[in-house]
Amino acid sequence: MIQLIASDMDGTLLDEHMHISEENIAAIRYAQEKGIHFMVCTGRNITEALPALNDADIKCPMITLNGAQAFDKDHHVLFTIEIAKENALEVMQILEKHNVYYEVSTNQGTFSENLARRIETFAAFLSQKLPHLTYQMAIAMTSARFESLPIRIVDNMKEYILRDDIKVLKIIGFNNTDPDILEKVSAELIDKPTLNVTSSGTNNIEINHIDAQKGIAVKKIAEMLNIPLSQAMTIGDNFNDLSMIQEAGVSFAMENAVDELKQAAKYIADTNINSGVGKAIRRAIDENLS
Repeated sequence: MIQLIASDMDGTLLDEHMHISEENIAAIRYAQEKGIHFMVCTGRNITEALPALNDADIKCPMITLNGAQAFDKDHHVLFTIEIAKENALEVMQILEKHNVYYEVSTNQGTFSENLARRIETFAAFLSQKLPHLTYQMAIAMTSARFESLPIRIVDNMKEYILRDDIKVLKIIGFNNTDPDILEKVSAELIDKPTLNVTSSGTNNIEINHIDAQKGIAVKKIAEMLNIPLSQAMTIGDNFNDLSMIQEAGVSFAMENAVDELKQAAKYIADTNINSGVGKAIRRAIDENLS
């Protein structure tokens, strides 16, 4: 029987409104009542992950920033894996060369040099994900979200990350218009032995330390809990979920997942807008999947 469940958030646990459905909440409670550990494993930082969990009254451990940081249910840090400063500077130079807007997640929060580009980037992303929105509505929603989940603006990112108290945990670049640009960036980074390059969508590229991967993080948490990976369940939808899908004894790809994840997973769940996580949790428990 599974003893640990690790779920991605965007495109997986969260619906199209970025909320956790009642069916998903009930299934998580069902698992927890049976003594099964539930946790989220996300590319978001803790500040971005908590609102949806708090709204659903779910208190659980979190793996954040693709495995660069992990927290217990009381938000105490379990581990942190940072990108070396010289590697971070090199990544930033490559992104800037290709005119790719990027944000840097650190132990002190997430930072950007350009608020206007941040709003434009996420408004374009929302417009693609939610076709009923006008671009103006998307701009308004993005601006409002910035107020509730502020990303700090700095004048010079390179100078800022060189501060002694700053640890760089993840760098994410965005491009909504030309996927070939992100492919060029990836090609320049893919052979860097200390970096892991992945994505959580067609419009972004995510860079972490090579040891900051969801699969490695799930394995660490399982070891802390003395749970064999054969009794762990993972569920996700995109490329940054692949490592944890490959590690777990029970793995689900969402119906809306990329094909590579579906091929790697043992099972397919319903879509995120149809509470696929909740259905998968109940199936895994009730059918005693392995």
